[in-house]
Amino acid sequence: MMIEHFKEFLTAHFKYKDLGSPKYFLGIEIARNNSGIFISQHKYALDLVTDAGLLGCKPSSIPMDSSKHLQQDEVEPLTDPTAYRRLIGRLVYLCITRPDITFAVNNLSQFLSKPCSGHMLAAEKVLKYLKSTLGHGIFYSAKSASDLSMFSDADWAACPDTRRSVSGFCLFLGSSLISWRSKKQHTVSRSSAEAEYRSMALACCEVVWILALLKDFGVSVKQPVPLYCDNQAAVYISSNPVFHERTKHIEIDCHTIREKLLEGIIKPVHVHNNLQLADIFTKPLASTPFHTLLSKMDFTTVYSPS
Repeated sequence: MMIEHFKEFLTAHFKYKDLGSPKYFLGIEIARNNSGIFISQHKYALDLVTDAGLLGCKPSSIPMDSSKHLQQDEVEPLTDPTAYRRLIGRLVYLCITRPDITFAVNNLSQFLSKPCSGHMLAAEKVLKYLKSTLGHGIFYSAKSASDLSMFSDADWAACPDTRRSVSGFCLFLGSSLISWRSKKQHTVSRSSAEAEYRSMALACCEVVWILALLKDFGVSVKQPVPLYCDNQAAVYISSNPVFHERTKHIEIDCHTIREKLLEGIIKPVHVHNNLQLADIFTKPLASTPFHTLLSKMDFTTVYSPS
């Protein structure tokens, strides 16, 4: 009903043509039925792999080697870094519908200033993984509840060059993944609890913004929103004022978690490592845990295997 009123408003003020339900927009393919909406970038991913000349390569089951941590100086610098930079730029756009490669692309994008041959090989591994998952995307169920849930995680001192930690979070509306992020922290954390706490602060800000957005759409969300973290110390710091006073080395802005907890916006909850869905955004994982976490995010494909 609201959509029809909006169309009538546009008709009264502008000349426009209604193209109906979108099916393809800026490389994003949209399929819908009574069950829900599925979005992917099948053609975009196919063109990316084809342009790299890897359409006939052996596919990979994971986008990044779990036993290797990339550094600034990987063997020798590329003589022409333009191809690497162009490839990473195209992969960044692909992350719109591909949470499975978000961490790998975020990691590779940190070496744009001086890419080496090792970085290029890692980028090609992402393409080999894409070959086996060209049609994968995110499914938004029509029966999904309107409850929010947030998973937050951090990989302490993950960067071998700066020893900064990597934050990651994923936000669900019911069972549908609506927001995710992988980001290297701006400062060095002196403990794993501090790294996790900074990641929770980043996730908390995302929750506040999404709540305001949903309110504008007229969607009421049950509060407080559970914020799942697998570090008990970080959960205690946010919930216990005694622990809170002992953390002077953590920047003041991180204590926004405490404020939002008291306001009833979030509720920190401890979750076991095996159930931490945000783990996929903080570190490269082996094949089994990688695909196990993806299966819990409604990340699938509607294309029949060839």
